[in-house]
Amino acid sequence: MDKSTLIAQLGQVDAQAAGEIFRGYLRGSVRQMLASVMAEEVAELTGVKYRPEIDNEFYRAGSVKGQVLLEGDRETVQRPRVRQRKESGTTKEVRLETYTAAQEPSELYKSMTRALVAGVSGREMHEVHPDSPGTSKSNVSRLWKKVGGKHVEALRSRDLASHDWLILMLDGIVLSSDQTAIVAIGITTEGRKVVLDFTLGNTENYEVCRDLLERIVDRGFHTKQRLLAITDGAKALRKGVRKFFPKAIIQRCLVHKERNIRAKLSKRDWAELARLFKRLREVQGKEAGQEVVAELETFLESRNAEALASLHEAGDELLAVHNLDVPSTLHKSLLNTNAIENSFRNVRRKIGRVTRFRAETDQASRWLSYALLEAEKGFHRIRGYEYLWRLQAALQRPPAEADPCVGQSAPPPVACAPSAVADCPRQATR
Repeated sequence: MDKSTLIAQLGQVDAQAAGEIFRGYLRGSVRQMLASVMAEEVAELTGVKYRPEIDNEFYRAGSVKGQVLLEGDRETVQRPRVRQRKESGTTKEVRLETYTAAQEPSELYKSMTRALVAGVSGREMHEVHPDSPGTSKSNVSRLWKKVGGKHVEALRSRDLASHDWLILMLDGIVLSSDQTAIVAIGITTEGRKVVLDFTLGNTENYEVCRDLLERIVDRGFHTKQRLLAITDGAKALRKGVRKFFPKAIIQRCLVHKERNIRAKLSKRDWAELARLFKRLREVQGKEAGQEVVAELETFLESRNAEALASLHEAGDELLAVHNLDVPSTLHKSLLNTNAIENSFRNVRRKIGRVTRFRAETDQASRWLSYALLEAEKGFHRIRGYEYLWRLQAALQRPPAEADPCVGQSAPPPVACAPSAVADCPRQATR
């Protein structure tokens, strides 16, 4: 079909039929182009057609039907044949490079991978690509094992030492009844979020958390000041952070804590609880935070003893960021693990069709790596990132419990302020 005929036909049919005609024209053009480049390659090997070179080791051997892949679909073409003379007197078939390239299945594999992660099962892949080879369930499974393994390698081979880290977020996501993943996200001094790594285990236990933290530390996750760690409150996560970052400041996720307390209260008390926690997230500074916590204690004391105990369980971790006296603009990002929870929502959308994670294989690691890297593509800098220098300065100050006048772990001695000389333990012993 020439261009004038194509234009004439497109003007006589509706949009849907015109689309089919145009796609057929394009496919025909691609077939003609492929036939042309194969003919050129044959001419380079054998010489001009009908004028064979007597001493040429290559010669034409007719043609045969072959199959190539166009946009992932199998297409029949006429493939020219070339043979090569050998010194032993025999000949062998020469595989044309252009024909081999036309059979290259990378585009098909990309399309199959996109369909797979979009929720198409391996059994249904043949319906998506009915005219394509290699769409059986076993082939799809092998393809995903290969592609998914590359995602795991891509995530865990990244150098973490090239960033200036400030914040670490840890949280867990349940994949199945016997598999839970602990995920770590780091935040740089510029406010950029990066997926660091994950580890799979039966629960959020200390051993799993330790393996995760050990791996990211070995890959270069270090800070120039104390670390701010934000967790969901799991004791195993807190213990793991203390092992590798003993001077870290740990902030309890207020969303998790509010959720835990709400579960112990009557529904009629939920609104007041939400109001108080909202105030806690908005106020700035240690004194204002303690004032709201006192209101929470008064409120819960008259409602539910278990709820009050849950509030007290958080201890100083409830006001860790408030005690640093950073701008409340940062509270939306630093008083919760929403940055990592939002990633989990994207992960669940990607792996929602997986009905069973086989613990004896790396299936969960492949899916989780892919989903986390996809979620990372949508990351933005945290809210209030322009004030992170205030947080960095606060984290560079020595901790309150390591007063220069007290303790073996104190930094090098410094002069006490004149007003404090009378109360200084060092002065009293002189």
